[in-house]
Amino acid sequence: MTHQPSDMAGAPQGATMDRILQEISAVGRRLEGMDSRMISLTEETKSMRLDIAGFQSRGATLEQRVMVVETQAMQTADRDQELLYLCSKVIHLEDRSHRDNVRFLGFPEKIEGADVQSFLKNILPQLTGLAFDPPLEFQRAHRLGPKRRELANHPRPILACFLRHTQARQLLQKAECRALST
Repeated sequence: MTHQPSDMAGAPQGATMDRILQEISAVGRRLEGMDSRMISLTEETKSMRLDIAGFQSRGATLEQRVMVVETQAMQTADRDQELLYLCSKVIHLEDRSHRDNVRFLGFPEKIEGADVQSFLKNILPQLTGLAFDPPLEFQRAHRLGPKRRELANHPRPILACFLRHTQARQLLQKAECRALST
């Protein structure tokens, strides 16, 4: 026996079909909404990837700059050390060049005539009683400062730079001995 669907039985079945179609339609709409959200998420993800790539590029650039700055800082520190060393050498050389200078006080102005070196070569052995062998030699000798009008009261000192350091020391030792004995 075959069972034939009745018209009554078809009505509920049609309603169920309508409901299923409505639900499928609702699911389709939800899927469309999800699809648009998925597209939006995909675009945001792409944008984030581009941002991350940009940050990575900037980070790499910053790392390179930091390396350059660190290298320059090390070079600057090395140069600072070299500069300190060179400054100490300059100070040493200045001190060495000044150690041969002797300042003579109390000689009246113009007593030396035109040649200060000749004057000192003649007068110093007489004043000290020292016989200099070899004879005194100077790199330079001159009066200090500009000429003044009131020369009689305050004669300018004579500065002599000895060619031989030993002669300058001999002369200074003799002067110290004389100062101590008086």
